[in-house]
Amino acid sequence: MDPKECSIGSSNVSTLPTENDNCPRPSLARRVIDSFRRDPGAHVTKGFHTGTGADGKVFDIEGAAANTADSSLQRRLKGRHLQMIAIGGSIGTGLFVASGGVLASGGPASVIIAYSLIGGMLYTTIQALGEMAVLFPVAGSFASFSTRFLDPAWGFAMGWNYALQWLIIFPLEIVSASFTVGYWSANVSPAAWVTVFWAIVIAINMCGVLGYGEAEFSFSIVKVAAILGFIVLGIILNCGGGPDGSYIGGKYWSNPGAFNNEFKGLCSVFVNAAFAYAGTELVGLAAAETVNPGKSLPTAAKQVFWRITIFYVVSLTIVGLLVPYDEPRLLSGASTADAKASPFVIAITNAGIDALDSVMNAVIMISVLSVGNASVYGSSRTLAALAEQGQAPRILAYIDRQGRPMVAILVAAAVGCLCFLAVSSRRADAFEWMVAISGLSSILTWGSICLAHIRFRAGWKIQGHSLDELAFTSQAGVVGSWIGLTLNILILIVQFWVSFAPIGYASLTAQGRVEKFFSSYLTMPVVMLCYFLYKRYYRTSFVKAEDMDLHTGRRDFSFPHLLAEERQERANWPLWKRIYKLFC
Repeated sequence: MDPKECSIGSSNVSTLPTENDNCPRPSLARRVIDSFRRDPGAHVTKGFHTGTGADGKVFDIEGAAANTADSSLQRRLKGRHLQMIAIGGSIGTGLFVASGGVLASGGPASVIIAYSLIGGMLYTTIQALGEMAVLFPVAGSFASFSTRFLDPAWGFAMGWNYALQWLIIFPLEIVSASFTVGYWSANVSPAAWVTVFWAIVIAINMCGVLGYGEAEFSFSIVKVAAILGFIVLGIILNCGGGPDGSYIGGKYWSNPGAFNNEFKGLCSVFVNAAFAYAGTELVGLAAAETVNPGKSLPTAAKQVFWRITIFYVVSLTIVGLLVPYDEPRLLSGASTADAKASPFVIAITNAGIDALDSVMNAVIMISVLSVGNASVYGSSRTLAALAEQGQAPRILAYIDRQGRPMVAILVAAAVGCLCFLAVSSRRADAFEWMVAISGLSSILTWGSICLAHIRFRAGWKIQGHSLDELAFTSQAGVVGSWIGLTLNILILIVQFWVSFAPIGYASLTAQGRVEKFFSSYLTMPVVMLCYFLYKRYYRTSFVKAEDMDLHTGRRDFSFPHLLAEERQERANWPLWKRIYKLFC
């Protein structure tokens, strides 16, 4: 064979030589360099605004759907990765630290009510997402579904809303990780720590989707083990098994009480609860890179129930029994990852148990890095999907031979450099407004998922399909999606009220009230501006049920043969396995 034909850089070679080829095996350095080259099948040719209308501005919905369905993202995530992402992937500072602030503002009963309601709403949302993602495991997932089943303009707004959310959360989490080190009074500049943590997260994502999956699998095991351990310890402490042997019971529910700041205190907890649950929807985003989404995704969607029940509701119930809401340390944190304000750490410290507070701080730091890792993954995949649909610069659709959306990852890495604001004297102001941009992102995303599912079911029915054709159906059904959509709308209304008239607003100046409102509600005007400007420019219309594309990107089933075999297999399961599979 001519040596020239074996050149890795030759345009005649689309894949690396194998051991059976006559070509010499390239060096490790050459293989690494070559892996960053664009995947030959990753060129976006459809889905852009083409001049087929009178004004030359028409959105090609079918082309956009084809691009997300034919994405070059590689399916490498296994069932165990998806399950651990579902169980513990988004457990972070929202649970471990921010729960302290909501306990102080609303009281233990408000925390349980709010987290239970948000958790129930999220369960119906993930079920709806699971149904659509199993049938259409396409890149971009819920943002693509909004474009496909609702309105391209709304899909554009939701896609950029979600991308901005994670782009902003990444530097915030890196700064938070550097603050956790301060718990041990390390005399090192924050700039040094943010550099280390930034490099770790980017390195993980440079390893491709498998690197992200393995990292999240490991991080989730640590977080799940920590929470289960805390629950056991909390029960022992509450029953008088601590070093001082005193029985606690429910005395803190009587004094200082179960509620604080009355109804407004309860309302103030809702958005913080949503922040704590943010990231659960990443399970649907990862469907496009899962080996067998039809098998793994339903299991992961069902396990969200256990995560909500055990890891949030049960653990926070125990926290409310061990820590009174008027504990001064609950509001003493310098950041969202300051373990000194964590009710989990406070409960352990109050019990007089040495060293365990440091262990919990280490868990908090791992959780922060986990969320930072998820931030790069979520933002890069969403940006790539937007580009594939023609709703972002085409260069962001660059996917290399390892299935990495490399340009999108580099964008996330560049935005992540905002973490160096940690050494700025104005970092508090900068971070407050950065958080404001993404404050309501999760609520809008979840509401959009529920609405897309409602519209999908309408299109599925009107086009002559039955639910028997679906490999996985939402356990909550369309009714669950209506409940989820309604709760999301109510939360937006409640948050508007709490933002307009926050707790203690009488003591604020007019300027302070305006700043408080926009710092809590800025996401909404940003999203609506994106939606209306896009809709006005491209003249998009709502997708009618009879016009929905229900074929492009659809999971390849041998209907009805394969589904009949699967259902026959389930019918032969013993009773215990059917009950187990109902919940897991």
